[in-house]
Amino acid sequence: STTSTDSTMKDSSTMTQAPPATPAPPATTMIIKQKVANFAKWFPGYEAHDSARVANGLRNFVVARGINKDSNMVLVALHMDDTAKAKQFAMSPGLMDAMKKAGVIGKPTISYNVSKFHDSTTDASTERAILNFKVKDYDAWKKVFDGDQQDRMNAGMTTRAINVDIDDPNLVSLVMVITDMKKTEDFMHTKELKHRMDSAGVVGGPPDVFFYHVVKQY
Repeated sequence: STTSTDSTMKDSSTMTQAPPATPAPPATTMIIKQKVANFAKWFPGYEAHDSARVANGLRNFVVARGINKDSNMVLVALHMDDTAKAKQFAMSPGLMDAMKKAGVIGKPTISYNVSKFHDSTTDASTERAILNFKVKDYDAWKKVFDGDQQDRMNAGMTTRAINVDIDDPNLVSLVMVITDMKKTEDFMHTKELKHRMDSAGVVGGPPDVFFYHVVKQY
């Protein structure tokens, strides 16, 4: 009888055991960079259009504004539930009209990214830089990048996020938190950094760098 009780207990414990948790899929984001005529007028127009974004599986994440001479450049990051739907929405006449009404000038640049790394515990500074560039091989680049962490910290930068293009994993979008703008700008122009990027396999010219500050994080 002891054996049957033991086997019953074993059976019931097996039944109540929770199945292993499925890892969450990596976050995907849509990033829009656009020029506006007047940020103070554009922002309420952007927020008023939220229901249309939600209907297309897009959720507010970050609204940011360029620093100094780029103060009329706006960066918007949105979480995506469905990439195909987001791409369709980006091409819709309704969105183009809403952008025009809000004072968007020219054609926005839009990218669709998948997250490789995100650290929300980084320094609370709202000053950031986003660097977009192409590499020969993501894994080879990442190895060199990881080895340079101390140099970046000495230059007033910590890594906030690493994203890659949804269709091309060798197109990297790097978000850095800036704690010392002067040090960071000086570091960005050093020959040493250029050599490091070359050795890491960065191709197609220097990164496209955009300095901004976060206006609202949702």
